[in-house]
Amino acid sequence: MSKMKAVQVGKPGGNFELVERAIPEPARNQVRIKVEACGICHSDALVKEGHWPGIQYPRVPGHEIAGRIDAVGADVANWKPGHRVGVGWHGGHCFTCDPCRRGDFINCQNGQITGISHDGGYQEYMLAPAEAVAAIPENLDAAEAAPLLCAGITVFNALRNSGARAGDLVAVQGIGGLGHLGIQYARQMGFRTFAIGRGKDKEALARKLGATHYVDTAAGDPAAALQKFGGAQVILATAPDSKSISALVNGLSSRGTLLVVGASPDPITVTPLQLIPGSKSIHGWASGIATDSEDTMQFSALSGVRPMIEKFPLEKAPEAYDQMISGRARFRVVLTM
Repeated sequence: MSKMKAVQVGKPGGNFELVERAIPEPARNQVRIKVEACGICHSDALVKEGHWPGIQYPRVPGHEIAGRIDAVGADVANWKPGHRVGVGWHGGHCFTCDPCRRGDFINCQNGQITGISHDGGYQEYMLAPAEAVAAIPENLDAAEAAPLLCAGITVFNALRNSGARAGDLVAVQGIGGLGHLGIQYARQMGFRTFAIGRGKDKEALARKLGATHYVDTAAGDPAAALQKFGGAQVILATAPDSKSISALVNGLSSRGTLLVVGASPDPITVTPLQLIPGSKSIHGWASGIATDSEDTMQFSALSGVRPMIEKFPLEKAPEAYDQMISGRARFRVVLTM
């Protein structure tokens, strides 16, 4: 078989196109992956609408990819055909810029992004740089592993690097694609886990996911609610609503951190007087590299953390994307091959 199905975007703002392409051959330091599942992320809109500068079209989106290695290029020593692997947002690094020389690969100045710099996972086979590939545990289903390679790693890696210790109060703002995983990870890491959402109807799900307390922003000031318990050591802001995020700063404890992973173009507003007393801080966190993805999936497999997903076949990628972008999905949409 020399042909495969792929779903591409032909131009900025264009429709998804189901096309037939030649199965690509891996070059040096590349592997070819037979895709089994690919999650649909809100960031795929950057490709669909042309909001990321420099994208070359047509482009196949998708950066939550799970499958098996099908072939390897020259100089690939650590991956073999048949290995279960995944690829996330981080799609490779240059090894030579100053951040790379310091081992800070996620901040590579020439870093590649899967599905943006090169074709992603809305296709039956894809190529990836060997350094971007992560091993998937055998006991983790491909469709459940896929969202962990973006949504999962983002919240897991942020929380484990937040400085919070078991027993600390950690609040998760938002109960969506990121937040429903953040609550699970926070609980499994041993934090006193508070969920912050709007409306009483979300409380039952938040508690089912592992939250010990629920803060309803429609019922009052969420920062005041957190201060009744001494304030949060970490507030993980997952919902991309800068106004709602800004309202949480006063809910931090001394030396507490507002940890922002929900991307919004709008500014977060805070005064120096909110930060200086108590030595509080606001911190952003990018997702992570392949080894962080492996840690995320291994922790998930061991602890039982799983994404809530809806599956669509590759041919229904337009409907799947619409389910995600409309906000109807609970909570991650996954294409299966």
